[in-house]
Amino acid sequence: MENKFTVSEFVAYCNQTLEYAYSGCVIEGEVTSLKTSQGKWVFFDLKDEESSVNCFIPVWSLRVALEEGMKVVIRGTPKLTAWGKFSITVQAIQPVGEGNIKKNFELLKKKLEKEGLFDAAKKRPLPRDLSKIGVISSTQAAGYADFIKIINERWGGLEVSVCHTQVQGLVAPDQIIRAIDYLNERNAVEVIAIIRGGGSADDLACFNDEKLVRKIASSRIPVITGIGHEIDESLADLAADVVASTPSNAAQMLTRDKKAEISNLHDNIARIKTQILSRIELVNNDIKLKTASISSRIISAIDSSLNEIRSIYRVLDGLNPENVLKNGYAIITGKIKVGEEIEIETARKKLRADIKEVKEKK
Repeated sequence: MENKFTVSEFVAYCNQTLEYAYSGCVIEGEVTSLKTSQGKWVFFDLKDEESSVNCFIPVWSLRVALEEGMKVVIRGTPKLTAWGKFSITVQAIQPVGEGNIKKNFELLKKKLEKEGLFDAAKKRPLPRDLSKIGVISSTQAAGYADFIKIINERWGGLEVSVCHTQVQGLVAPDQIIRAIDYLNERNAVEVIAIIRGGGSADDLACFNDEKLVRKIASSRIPVITGIGHEIDESLADLAADVVASTPSNAAQMLTRDKKAEISNLHDNIARIKTQILSRIELVNNDIKLKTASISSRIISAIDSSLNEIRSIYRVLDGLNPENVLKNGYAIITGKIKVGEEIEIETARKKLRADIKEVKEKK
């Protein structure tokens, strides 16, 4: 017996079948007939050389700057509308090809710059002396391996919390967004590093996703990006607090160089040693100068005292009666009166004499 449906039942049955069989189709094509309805829905056709399919996406879900003629890849679910029209409900969309990616980059950059999302004043410096780092990357990628190797070689002992995500393709932006949210909610790291090695413009296109860029800019924890090669620039880089040219460069910026630190330590020790020895020499020289000055003053004082003593001695020696007698003088003792006996002392003799006459000098 054939199945019998109402129109509504048939549409619902078809959508159930389509959703089950094609829940996440990835389709590549060129955007045409682009229009926005009621500020809520974006409609466009996706076409190639032979076919075209209608697509729609809510405005709030659109995370790229679409333009007519832009080549894109979408992920979506086929659906039959209530009016019997076949369309694709788009969940994710990315430009394809260097020119389209660049166009999306420039349009979104202009839009977000007007909002001040990339203002330099909002950038935060990397914390000093990091001990806990959050890393968002594919753990299977060479860029991640290089990052971890350099981190360990340069310093080591850091606690690294890794969130494994895709780093290219349609699913990558949402995975990276969830990882940023997770690290911010745990609040157990001091910086978040989003890293990915080099690749084509298509490979790196996910880092121009508007929702991802806004999430990076709003992260409570400072974000450093190390995406692609030195010449590569993404909107994620512009939103980050610090931009490294490569994953390896990000590792260098996040850590101190152990060898350089040891060398600097040795240099500082040598410098301090030289300063101490120089100071000791200055003190010794100062002590020697002060000692010499004190010794000189003491010697001078002693010489002065000796000279004074010699002078006093000469005076006293000149007053010594013995010396007076040696010079031919005599000492007379007794009453100087006629008839009295006196004693006369010379240098060698003592005499007694009677006074016969006393005359006054005129």
